Amino acid sequence: MERSNDIERVLIDEGEIAERIGEIAAQIDADYQGKIPIVICILKGSLVFCADLIRAMEVPVTLEFMKVSSYGASTTSSGKLSVSLDIMSNIENKDVLIVEDIIDSGHTMKALTDMLKTRNPATLRIVTLLDKPSRRVAPIEADYTCFEIEDEFVIGYGLDYAEKYRDLPYVGILSRKVYE
Repeated sequence: MERSNDIERVLIDEGEIAERIGEIAAQIDADYQGKIPIVICILKGSLVFCADLIRAMEVPVTLEFMKVSSYGASTTSSGKLSVSLDIMSNIENKDVLIVEDIIDSGHTMKALTDMLKTRNPATLRIVTLLDKPSRRVAPIEADYTCFEIEDEFVIGYGLDYAEKYRDLPYVGILSRKVYE
């Protein structure tokens, strides 16, 4: 499948991503010194980011996965959270770090953090690869942000459009002709 015509342009290249993940990992290491956080990887989009992040971190972690969605095959959030895979660990009185690919409207992350807070973690923090604050509707902010981006539909480095483009090694802007 020829995909180069689907990409308007590369927004963040591989080198920039690797460098920023190293910086964020160092911040997380400092904040979690002497602790073993439970890292919750939000599938599927944050898998690539999460794998690179935990390998760059020096603090030991335990790893959990959740699969939540509010997009489906659309380019905008429906605002309704669907949890199709929940964590197995008890997070009560534990330090929890949610790893997300992108925070857009904030609906998904707000609903997710509200749900996890009912399980009484000692701390609950969010690290995101990408943040689109111009689209924020729900009151939520990441504790660690790799890149703040403008309102573009992005794919690659784990992010998809209709389950395609996750394998790209960079973050690119999807051509509007693909989804309009």
